[in-house]
Amino acid sequence: MDSRPPNLLLLLLTCLLHFWQYARGQSSYTIDTVGLMILPNSTVLSGTPVILRCEVKVSHDNIPHLTHTFQLTRDDVLIDSSTTGKDLIDYELNPARAADSGSYECRVTVKDKSKASYSQKLNVTGLQTPILYLNKTTPYESEEFIATCSAPEEKGSLNFRFFQRFRNGDSLKIKQPAPTGNSSETTLVLRSIGDSHLYCDYEVNLVSGARRSKSSKEIQVVVKGLHISPIMNVLPATEVYEGVIIEVVCKVVNPPKNIEVFLTRDRRILKQAPVSLSYLFTAQEGDSGELVCKAESGNVQKETYKTITVKELFSKPRLTVNPMDIFEGDRFKLTCSVSIYVPESISNDSIKFSIYKDNVKLPCADTYITKAHPSKNGNYTCKAQAASVTHSFVKESQKVVVKAKVPVSKPMLSVVGGTLVLGKRFQLLCHSDNGTLPIVYTLHTPERRNEVIVVSKPGERAIFNSSAIYKTSDLNGFLCHVKNSQNRAPMTGLGQQLLRSIIIEPVSKPVLTMLPGAGGISEGQDVTLVCSVQRGTLPISFTWYHTDTEAALAFQTANELEGSYSIRNVRGEHRGGYYCVSTNLVNETKQSHTVMIGVKMAGWKKGLIAVIIFFVLLILALILIVAFKRRLLLFKRKRTGELSVQPAPKRSG
Repeated sequence: MDSRPPNLLLLLLTCLLHFWQYARGQSSYTIDTVGLMILPNSTVLSGTPVILRCEVKVSHDNIPHLTHTFQLTRDDVLIDSSTTGKDLIDYELNPARAADSGSYECRVTVKDKSKASYSQKLNVTGLQTPILYLNKTTPYESEEFIATCSAPEEKGSLNFRFFQRFRNGDSLKIKQPAPTGNSSETTLVLRSIGDSHLYCDYEVNLVSGARRSKSSKEIQVVVKGLHISPIMNVLPATEVYEGVIIEVVCKVVNPPKNIEVFLTRDRRILKQAPVSLSYLFTAQEGDSGELVCKAESGNVQKETYKTITVKELFSKPRLTVNPMDIFEGDRFKLTCSVSIYVPESISNDSIKFSIYKDNVKLPCADTYITKAHPSKNGNYTCKAQAASVTHSFVKESQKVVVKAKVPVSKPMLSVVGGTLVLGKRFQLLCHSDNGTLPIVYTLHTPERRNEVIVVSKPGERAIFNSSAIYKTSDLNGFLCHVKNSQNRAPMTGLGQQLLRSIIIEPVSKPVLTMLPGAGGISEGQDVTLVCSVQRGTLPISFTWYHTDTEAALAFQTANELEGSYSIRNVRGEHRGGYYCVSTNLVNETKQSHTVMIGVKMAGWKKGLIAVIIFFVLLILALILIVAFKRRLLLFKRKRTGELSVQPAPKRSG
C-alpha cells in the first residue's frame, strides 16, 4: 500500500494541471467591474481641478504580468488611452473649464475581453469674461483698425462676436469671425462719425447646447470725420459743342497727408494725381456722360459728380441703299448724307464725302451707282469730313452690307420617286436650281386648289401631296409658280414636264372568254380561254385557274391587252369553272368572273352505245321469247299428262 498522504497527491495533481494550462496558454480570467468616478464632484466651478478615476477589477487564475488598456472618452470622442499593469488610473483636468463639460466613459480591455463603465456627466459652470483690445480708439470714418477679443483661460474653439452700442442705447452686432481658439483678432471699420462703445462676447458650443459668456468691458471709440470732399470744375461749361477743348479741375482744399484724387468716367480712370489734377480733352461725339472726382485717403473715399453734354455740329453720316431688295443685274444706288445742327459753324458745301467698299475708297463723292454683281457684294461705309473755326472732324457711318440676291431660275416639276400610278395619291417636287432663299413655291392643281411652301433653309425641298388622277391628260392641269421677290414676276413650271415621268395605269377587271363559244364542247375538241382587259400599262401578266385546284393552270406576260390559254383534246375531267387573273407593274391583282365549261360525249361514242343497247335489247328479247316458249311447252305437256290418267266415271247399277 502507498503510505503517502492523499492530500499531497491532490496538491501534486493541481500543480501539474496549472503547469499544463500555462504551457498551452489557456489561462482563465474575467473582467468583473469597471468603475468611473469624478472627483471632487460631477458639478464644479470653472477653474476647479478635477480628477477622472477609472478602476477595473479582474478575476484570473494567477496570470502573471496582466496588463489593462484604459480608454477615456468624452461624448464618444477619445481623449486619453493608456496601457498599464495597474488596475486604476487618474486623468486630471487642472483646471477644468466649460469646454470639459460632457458625458465621460471609461473602457478597459484585457487581452481579448473588453468592458465599459457607466457614463458619468461632468458639468463645469461659469465662463471667463472676455477681454477686448483695440489698437485705435479714435479712427477716421471708414478707416480700418484692429480689434482683439480673448478668453485665455478657456479651452476649445470659441465663437467671438463684436458689438457696437450707440448713444441711444441700441446695440448692433458688427462682426462675427470664424472660430479660431480662445482668441480672435479681426479688422473693424466704422463709418458713422461720433462716439460709441465697442464690446465683445463669445459662445462655447457643447453637445448639451451653446453657452454664452458675459460681455467684455466696453471701450469708447470716437470716429472722426475726414474732410476730403473734392471740388470739381468743368471749363468752359458742362454743355458744349464738339471740338471745344474742355478742362476739368479736381482738387481737395486743405488736404491731409497721403491723399490722392482720381478723375473717372464709366469706371475708367482718366487721370490720377496727389491732392489735385487738371485734365484737358477735346470734346467729341460720345463724350457725354458723368464725370466722377474721387478723393482717397487710406480706406476713406469722397466723391463729387458732374454731368457734361457734348452736342454735335453735324450728325454722324448715314449711308442708304436703294432699292433695299437688290438682285443680280439690278442697278442700285448708295447715298451718303448728314444733318447739320449749327449752320453758322458748319456749311453744307464744306463737307466732303467718301464712300468705301471693304475699307477701299471708291472713285465717287456722296453718291455711288452701279450694277449688282457678285463682285459688288461687300461692306460699304461712308465718311464725312468737315472743319469748324477751331477743329476738323471726320465721322464715319455705320456699315451697310450689300449682297445681291440671285433671281430664281425656271422651276422643274417632277414626280417624287419618278413613277406615277394613275388612281393613286402621289407627291410632286417643284425645284429651282438657282435663287436666293427664302423661295416661295405655289402649286396650282387641276381642282383649282393652291398650296404654298416656303423654302428658307439649304437642303429643304418643296414637296406637295397631290390627290389621285385617273387620266394622263390631267397632268397638264398642274402649274408651279416660284418667286423670291415681291417686285418680280414669278417663274413658272408647267405640268407638261410631268409627262417625262414613268406613268403606270393599273389594269382594269379582266374578262374571260371561251372559244368556241356557241353550243357545247364535245370531247376531243380544242378550247381556248382568252383573258382580256380594257386598260392597263403594258406588259400585263395573265394567269388562268380552275376553281377545283389552287395551282395555276398557265401564266403569260403579254405586251398587249389580252392573253390566251388553250386546252387540247378536251375530256370529261376538264369540265368545271375557270377564271383568270391579270396584273402589271402596279402589282394590283384583278380577277375575272368564272366561266363554266360543260363537255359533251363524242358522236361515235353515242352511236356505239346505241348499237350496244340495240343488241342488248335484242338478246334480252330473244331470251324472253325462248323462255316463254319453253314455259308454254312445259305447260302443254303437263296438261296432256293430266288428261291421260283421268279415271272413267262409274256407272250406276
